[in-house]
Amino acid sequence: MAAGADKVVVGKIATAWGVRGWVKLIPFTEDPEQLLAYPRLFLQQGGRWQSLTFAESRVQGAGLVARIDGCTDRDQALMYRNCLIAIDPADMPALAEDEFYWHQLVGLKVFTAVQGKPVLLGQVDHLLETGANDVLVVKPCDGSLDRQERLIPWLPGQYVGKVDLEAGEIEVDWDPDF
Repeated sequence: MAAGADKVVVGKIATAWGVRGWVKLIPFTEDPEQLLAYPRLFLQQGGRWQSLTFAESRVQGAGLVARIDGCTDRDQALMYRNCLIAIDPADMPALAEDEFYWHQLVGLKVFTAVQGKPVLLGQVDHLLETGANDVLVVKPCDGSLDRQERLIPWLPGQYVGKVDLEAGEIEVDWDPDF
């Protein structure tokens, strides 16, 4: 899930599906059907967010399809191609104290300790899902140690220490030479 200004992107519309105004959805949620369960959805079209309501929706094969309220033919559905779908962050399920949504980690500065002193490695650009564990993609930023991109496994207690959302920082146990 990526972050918008005051929205969290949870999917997008791929293209039209069929001839009666349906669209194919690409969920960015861990559970694809969760995209259809949020109480309020928003569509980004022309750089602006607007309310989105599906008149009908269903699982179709391995994916999801839906008909946007008021959309009745393929030509109308094609106008929504590649539009982002988002939710209000307040509609996201609460997490345990030590859990985080990916969008909360993006932009945080990543520090490690070298000889007991904090060293800025960079800033979280995005995360990768690898199957074994998620990976922080840390890119250089103003004040970082060097211009090197780093891939740090998201393994709390092993490589990832304290995450402080208010301070905008993550402490990691990571050799700066990696």
